[in-house]
Amino acid sequence: MSGSVTPASNAKVVELLKALVRFPSLSHQEADIADFIEHYVRRAGLPVQRLDNNVYFWLGEGEDRLLLNSHLDVVPPSADHPFDPFEPVELDGKLYGRGTVDAKASVAAMTTALLSLAREGWRPPQGQVIVALTACEETGGGYNGLEALRPHLPPLQAAVVGEPTRLEPCVAQKGLLILKLHARGRTAHAARPHLGDNAILRATRDIQRLSQFRFEKADPFLGMPTLTVTTIQGGTAHNVVPERCSFTLDIRTTPAYTHAEIVQLLSSVVESEIEVHSDRFIPVSTPVSARIVQACLRANPTGRPFGSPTASDWIFLHDIPTVKLGPGPSERSHTGGEHIELEELTRAVEVYRNIIRYYYALKPNGC
Repeated sequence: MSGSVTPASNAKVVELLKALVRFPSLSHQEADIADFIEHYVRRAGLPVQRLDNNVYFWLGEGEDRLLLNSHLDVVPPSADHPFDPFEPVELDGKLYGRGTVDAKASVAAMTTALLSLAREGWRPPQGQVIVALTACEETGGGYNGLEALRPHLPPLQAAVVGEPTRLEPCVAQKGLLILKLHARGRTAHAARPHLGDNAILRATRDIQRLSQFRFEKADPFLGMPTLTVTTIQGGTAHNVVPERCSFTLDIRTTPAYTHAEIVQLLSSVVESEIEVHSDRFIPVSTPVSARIVQACLRANPTGRPFGSPTASDWIFLHDIPTVKLGPGPSERSHTGGEHIELEELTRAVEVYRNIIRYYYALKPNGC
């Protein structure tokens, strides 16, 4: 739709990604890379703003706003990197380095896509495209850059979250519900167990019930929620009947159930007291008929909508139609051999450009 990406843009995105990899931008250590991005975009002539270590810039001034978001932070390197993890190495059409897949390839491609459209004189009709590159996505709790930035952004109509999906549109994402279950008993000497009430045995009965429990509603892209007992603590001494035993449930949720509905379901199954330890990561989904999904499918006709088990900053955009889409395979994230195919990196620029242009070419009702 927008024509081929020029060789100059292809060179720019590769050099930009190499520059980004050189920053060891672990979570809470993104100041230097945020400075770099801010100056890079300002030199290119687009308006740019900064909140903490979150950088955002835009093209257009209309109210039909599309957000492109990805994150600047990376996880710490592992011991099995074949090269210096923060020195990009180009080899056999691949670029190696920490963050090349998760998610600096998305950062570089989104930035290059918007700057190239701006250079061509394109503007979103009655709209505004915002690119937000944010901090602390990898921490999983506490401060999150997109969560902090969202109240400072104008109202949004749709979004694309840049995470590795092989440029295919992820339209559903599992959530995470962590429950602590507390079994209560009565202490006694282990020589007289009949005088006590063993909390470990109470917990064991509940764990057995949970192992047989089945959810009834499936999500079309994510299937059934999963439930796993992951930790257990109980007892204080070998000769004391335990009065307390606690265990943890890791539940990977889907849009078929709210977290409150799951807690209510399980409370009718177990004897133990249920404590909600974390329900922040809610499941999210976007209908395939949504305008942004259709734009993604037109931009990459070989892509197929799918559901993802991995969390992302999409949870902070749950109120608007959102697609998770970016270059590289998710399976390569956080690995020692992390690398991006340069051909897919340059293709990502074209796909993001076309998503933007198709989004504004489609009518708001998706037709």
